[in-house]
Amino acid sequence: MAEETGSTGAAEQSGGSTASSGGGSSASSSGGSSSGGYRPRPAGGPGGSRGPRPGGGPGGPGGGPGGPGGRKFFRRKKVCKFCTEKIDAISYRDVRLLQGFVAERGKIVPRRLTGVCTTHQRKLGQAIKQSRNIALLPFAARF
Repeated sequence: MAEETGSTGAAEQSGGSTASSGGGSSASSSGGSSSGGYRPRPAGGPGGSRGPRPGGGPGGPGGGPGGPGGRKFFRRKKVCKFCTEKIDAISYRDVRLLQGFVAERGKIVPRRLTGVCTTHQRKLGQAIKQSRNIALLPFAARF
């Protein structure tokens, strides 16, 4: 009997009462061993009270993206190539143009990478699919 009360006393000292251990009786029956048992999280919410990051946060040591240690280059806003050159029709026969919008594995490159507007991306996708069907472009790369 005295052995059982001693083990619950060790559990209370190390992390809290057995009632707050999530209902798992493995922590109290294992004698407080640290391998595989329940260990409560530190207080302070999901982030805890760990203090600041060593790098100074997501923007680097200088603070925000414009400060020292932030982005080293200015990212230009991507503009649609077809809108600037006033290209209305995207032909499925223009393989050289379409190859610039197909990755080397054969996948169509997404808008966020190419900067093409929504309407031209749809037309581009249709043209790529048509040229694949008549074997001007490959469906997938060979390995």
